Order: sequence, then C-alpha cells, then structure tokens
Amino acid sequence: MSPNKHPSADNTYETERLILRPMSGGEDRDFIFELYNRPKFVQYIGNRNVNSIEDAENYIQNRFVPQIERLGFGNYLLVTKDTNEKIGAVGIFEREGLDVVDIGYSLLEEFEGKGYAYEAAQKVKSIGMDEFGLSKISAIISKDNLSSQKLIEKLGLKFKKHVTLPGETEELNYYETE
Repeated sequence: MSPNKHPSADNTYETERLILRPMSGGEDRDFIFELYNRPKFVQYIGNRNVNSIEDAENYIQNRFVPQIERLGFGNYLLVTKDTNEKIGAVGIFEREGLDVVDIGYSLLEEFEGKGYAYEAAQKVKSIGMDEFGLSKISAIISKDNLSSQKLIEKLGLKFKKHVTLPGETEELNYYETE
C-alpha cells in the first residue's frame, strides 16, 4: 500500500442487487474497453480514445486509480449479485472546469431500463455525502440524453445552467444538489 493511499480506497459497497468495487487495471480493462467503445457511450459521454485493451488499462491506472487513492472515492465497477456480471460503472469524479465533484455512470445497453443506474448512483451519492462529507455533488449531461436527465433529477439534483468543459465544444446541462 502506498503511504499516501486513502484508507477507503479499497472499499467495496453493496446495494440490493449490485456490488460496487473500485476499478482495477488488470481485472477490468476488457470491460472498460467494451463499455467505452459502445456507440451510446461515445454519443453521450464522449470518445475517450480507448482504442485497445492496453489503452483501457492505462486509462484505469492513470485516471481512476490516482483519484481513489488520494480521495478515497472514485469510479466503481458495477457487478450484479445474482449473475456476477459486469454491467457498468458509476463514480464521483474531479473534473477540470467544474468546482463541484461530478457524479457519472454508464451501463451496457442490455442492462439499461432495469433501475441499476439509479440504484448505483443513489449509493455513490450517499457514499460521497454521508461517508466523505461532500456538501455538493454535480452532474453534467448531454442535452439530448433525456433518460439520464430524469435519473439525475430523481436523485435530487436540480438543473442550474449550461456549461462547456475546457477543451470541449458541446454545451452540457449542469445539475447540482440543493
């Protein structure tokens, strides 16, 4: 364990139907490669240039691992309890251009519409606010991603304004907890 690693960095969490565990470069690179190259992910979240399994492992090691080790929370893999399938990811992220940490989630399409994203997002919101004392959480969502907007509003976040992140051109809806 690195000396500066946050004590909560390895925490695994459970909901009624899901296990949320921190992303691992070796174990989860194949899944991240698949998820990040799904057309819906690219359309609504963006092209992260994860063009190989090696890119996926590097993305996890360079993006996800450092934040979770430093802050204790970050990006979690979603695994179903009943079938032990990897179905998506949910996390709270520090994002350039945003003052408030941002909640994000993505599922493989075949697992959408079953309430998994809401169940996972609700859990990660409570982890951030109850365990880590975050006073606010934000969300940024593509203007045409209506199902995600509904989920975020159901979580208790309210639309505040439109934002464009550094280096991006798309104007996004910005939501925040009250």
